[in-house]
Amino acid sequence: MDITTDLTAKDLTIIILAAGKGKRMNNPDLPKVMVKLDGEPLIGHVLRQALQLEPRQIIVVTGHCKEQVISYVSSEFGNSAEFVEQKEQLGTGHAALQAESVLKSYSGDALILSGDVPLLQASTMSDFVTRHRRYRPIVMASVLTMTIDNPAGYGRILRSPDGEFLRIVESKDAMPDESAVCEVNSGVYIVNAHLLFAALRKIDNNNAQKEFYLTDIIGILRNKKFICNAIPARDADELLGVNTPDDLACAERVYREKFAAK
Repeated sequence: MDITTDLTAKDLTIIILAAGKGKRMNNPDLPKVMVKLDGEPLIGHVLRQALQLEPRQIIVVTGHCKEQVISYVSSEFGNSAEFVEQKEQLGTGHAALQAESVLKSYSGDALILSGDVPLLQASTMSDFVTRHRRYRPIVMASVLTMTIDNPAGYGRILRSPDGEFLRIVESKDAMPDESAVCEVNSGVYIVNAHLLFAALRKIDNNNAQKEFYLTDIIGILRNKKFICNAIPARDADELLGVNTPDDLACAERVYREKFAAK
């Protein structure tokens, strides 16, 4: 496959995963990305930062109560995003695969963001893209990582003894020694689009949650002899995910301390 290596900002497409139900947020009629942080839905925070990168395209993957997400994004951000639907909740890998329908002829980079990670700043996204592209075409996929004291619930970043990035193991599938790893997956990736969708079509759901994990693309690409990179974030607070009311309270506190005035 011939992959262009001299890419500009317009050779960047952003995929935002926003299909989750958010069952642990105690509001089954509200998509998780529509939960409000400082008065604005989580996905609003994500989109405002993503738009600062001036990508060629933004694709929002909707699912549960999609009408609410589409209505909000369209009213607040106009036609800046396109929408695709994940009709069944089959995991993050299946969700990302839905974007293929509008990216079949696209051969640039795809930056994958989570709609429930509202504190990630545009400067950090841009830095991540730059650090990834610095090693292209040797490295064809990168994941943004963070090191935290309590990694429970996060996918662990597994490295070789010399520090080489090997794979990501989801928390529920981790062995005891793997569970002790404190470097974790943020859910933010950048991958060549052709390679991304080829890998997504190969993942299976042979795991504890019977879901198609986006994380599995790393192992698939490595098996194809593509080198993948795990890039530590400079500020782990930006990568806080919102899955529970306690998570939201924590994100609210960090937002007001660090980002509200920006």
